[in-house]
Formats: sequence, C-alpha cells, structure tokens
Amino acid sequence: MDAVAIFSKLFLTIITISRIHTMNDFGEETCETLPSEINIIKEEYDELGRLQRTCHGEIAVNKCEGSCNSQVQPSVITPTGFLKTCYCCRESFLRERVVTLSHCYDPDGMRLNAEELKAMDIKLREPSDCKCFKCGDFSR
Repeated sequence: MDAVAIFSKLFLTIITISRIHTMNDFGEETCETLPSEINIIKEEYDELGRLQRTCHGEIAVNKCEGSCNSQVQPSVITPTGFLKTCYCCRESFLRERVVTLSHCYDPDGMRLNAEELKAMDIKLREPSDCKCFKCGDFSR
C-alpha cells in the first residue's frame, strides 16, 4: 500500500469516527449548586500559643456537584492519537459569609457559658453558582 492510500484510509476512518461521535447525543450536564452540611472546628490560641478555646458547629453550605460532557476524538496531531477534552463541575462564583460556631469549650473540655466566649464567628467562602469548566483551567 502506498502512502496516499494509507493516508486516505486513515482520513476516512477519522471522518467516520467523528461522524459517529457527533451523531451520538451527549448526556445532559447536571452541574449544579446543592446544599450540604459540614462540621467546622476552630481553635483559638493566645499570643503565647496556648489553646484558649475550641469551637465547633454543623454549618449548612453550598457545594458543586454533577457531571459535565467530555469527549475523546481521534487526532493525527497528538502523540497519543487522540484529542481529549475534559470538563469538570466547579464553582463559577464564590461568596463570603460569616457563620457562627455555637459550641465552645475551654482546653479542659468544659462548655463555655460566658456571653463573649460561648460562640465564635468565622468567615468562609462557598459556591454561589457552579458550571462546567475545562479541567485544569484555573485562569478564571
């Protein structure tokens, strides 16, 4: 077989595979923001590094979850012979909010009841919106 025949056969194979690939319907993307609950523990230390109190709480936060369409197609340019395009469900926007950890204890494990010590406010960032991004693309 000469080079032109090999190239023609390879080209025809790639075209056929590409047509099969584009005729198949991709699954529906389901990337979304969902509610979840996490347990946060925060320790507070004095200027000498001694533990002053430990606070924790169950906090409702948003998370990104779902699936995104990815694909693999033949390629004569790439060393592996395939061009891979991968998409991942990630946050498109983060919001910052203050949450209260309402269970605080001294270093001996005794519950703190003094008004200024029985709770701790902390800042956290959570997704407010999620969408599919190209995997490994952190330039957003």
